[in-house]
Formats: sequence, C-alpha cells, structure tokens
Amino acid sequence: MVLLASVLGVASARSVHAAGVPGTSCAVFPADNIWNTDISTLPVNAKSATWITSTMPGLGLTHPDFGQPPYGIPFNVAHNTDLHYNFNFASWDESDPVVATQQPQGPYPVPVNPQIEGPTDSHMLVINADACKLYETFATDLSTSPYSGGSGAIFDLNSNALRPAGWTSADAAGLPIFPGLLRLDEVQAGFIGHAIRFTVHNTNDTYLWPARHHAGINDPALPPMGARFRLKASYSDPSLGAEAQVVLTAFKHYGLIVADNGSDWYFQGTEDASWDDPLIADLKKIPVSQFEAIDESSLMVDPNSGRAAVRVIAQSSSGAQSGRQPVSPATPNPTSRPRLPAKAPNVTPRRPSSPLPGSWGAGRRAPRFVPPDLTR
Repeated sequence: MVLLASVLGVASARSVHAAGVPGTSCAVFPADNIWNTDISTLPVNAKSATWITSTMPGLGLTHPDFGQPPYGIPFNVAHNTDLHYNFNFASWDESDPVVATQQPQGPYPVPVNPQIEGPTDSHMLVINADACKLYETFATDLSTSPYSGGSGAIFDLNSNALRPAGWTSADAAGLPIFPGLLRLDEVQAGFIGHAIRFTVHNTNDTYLWPARHHAGINDPALPPMGARFRLKASYSDPSLGAEAQVVLTAFKHYGLIVADNGSDWYFQGTEDASWDDPLIADLKKIPVSQFEAIDESSLMVDPNSGRAAVRVIAQSSSGAQSGRQPVSPATPNPTSRPRLPAKAPNVTPRRPSSPLPGSWGAGRRAPRFVPPDLTR
C-alpha cells in the first residue's frame, strides 16, 4: 500500500513545505514562491559551463559561510510591542517605505539588544511575529540618531510580491536574505525546502528573475544576480555525515541562488552556537564542478511576482521526495509599484573601497570580498 501511494500519490500522501520562521507561526513566503520550488527537473542553462568556469574557487570546493558566532547571519524575532524606529538610508530612493524625498524611513522594529551581522555588511534581519513581515537593513548603524543604514527592505511573508524592478534591498540582488539562509533547525528536521543564497566574486550587469537588481560588470562570462544552480543528481559522497546529506538533497532539489558579490561559492546560513564542526567540515568538500546552472524561466508567472507556475507532487508516507513541476502559467497578478527618480544620498555609506561605476543613490554596490578562511 505504501508503494502504491508513492507511485500514484493517493489521498494518504502529504505535501512537504519549507519550514516556517522559528518561534513564530509565520511561513517563509507562500508554498508556491520560487524560493520554495523544487527545480530538480528543470533544463540546464545554456551558459552553465561558462558560469561554473568563471566562478570556480581556487580549491574547487564550496564553502559554508556560517557557523558558531561570529560566523553567519543572525536573525531576530520581534513583536508589535517592540519599539519601532525610523532609519536614514543612503539608498533611500530604493528603500522601504516609499518616500518622495530623502527623509527618515520606517518604522522598523528593533528588539532590545538586536543581533547584527559583523562588519562590513552589518545586516540586521528582524521578523515581526505578529504581522509576519520581514525587515532587513544593510550597513546597519544603531549608534546614530536617527538610526542609519545603506538600505532597508520590508517583505510580507504571506505575499509573493517582489521589489520594484531595478531596486536593491539589503542584498545586492534585490532579494530578501532570510529565506535563503541555511538553518540548523531545518537540517536537524531532515528537510530543507528552499533555495540557499550564495556569492561569487563578481556578477555581470544584468539580473534574472526573481532578482531585481544588478551590481556587476559588462562580462557575459559571469553569472547574473538571480542565477540558480543545483547539485547534479548523479553526485554522491557516502563519506559525508547524515546532516550533510540533508544539505546535499536540498542542493539537488532547491539549489542555490546568486544573491551578492563576495567570495566564490560561499553559501550563507544563520549564526548559531549549535552548528557542529563535523557538519561544517563536510560542507567544505562538495566539488563546484558537480553543480550546474538551470533555466527556471518557464516558472515565471509574472515578472513582478515571486509566484512560480508549479504543481505540488504529494509525498507518500514512504518518505519519497516531493517535488514541484512546471505547468502552464496562470493569469498574471501584477505587484509592481512605480520607481522614484534616483537622488544623490547625503549619508556616507560604510562599504569597502573600489566601488563600481555609478553611485549608491543609483543603487549600485561594490563587490564584497571575504578573504578565504580555510580554518573554519
């Protein structure tokens, strides 16, 4: 009977979805969001080999850019009762909420003693558990009055709405950060149902859906922001531990999305004192040559929405992997908002040197380089 359920997907089968925000009842976007979509059967992108070659790290291996403090990106859970503050943003014209002229923007919830990623990115991620909204700031500085940052973005976790085309976020790709972080609770549960964000040393000056912003150079050999990769189905390494195998499965079914400029094939996760060294060590052994870029353009229902044209394939009680497969696009549901003209900011951003052509007011961001740390 179990075998029959696996093959036919009968009523006893169940769907598998990405885990919600720990400590809340909030989902991390709807189940049909592109972040939460299985891309294991999509075609290989024609530029896959070129993009892999141009971003190949020196050792040819992936690198987990997270672990025990201070490694990783922390997140905070807040409530309506927490204090809310306005921020001065350098890229105010591409920050939330929309304003016509440069002025403090908000309010953003800031819990007592918030956890903030270390310099230079200084991301602060806050989820309002009551409203199920995600607030992300870049180059966060709480020593100023009012508080300040490079940019700020607010995402409704119950919505598929994307940022306006051409807008940055707290991430260079104009994407949210939190949904792409690898989390320990998911690994321990044995299932990761979403894509993971990662960086490459530089990107080209275009972006692919669902990304909304580029921060690259005119080099077609480089992948664009939003490019999605997956681990080849044929790859296996039985020597890796059980928790690493959970990550490998996620890489095969949900893949990784280029979200920022940084060190090649550094993938991000949460800062958590409970990450263990054997798992981190295992995740440094995956050959980049075993990945391939995929073409997910067939899943786009509307360029201004993160909704993917998919159908959920139920998982049987035998534990077979559920999947999401392409179907015919439905009627578009536009979610765009007008983009305001760029203004020159008067807030000095805290960012590495060697900026790309353009200005922060135009939403451009210099490549972020994290020196390889082979000891962690």
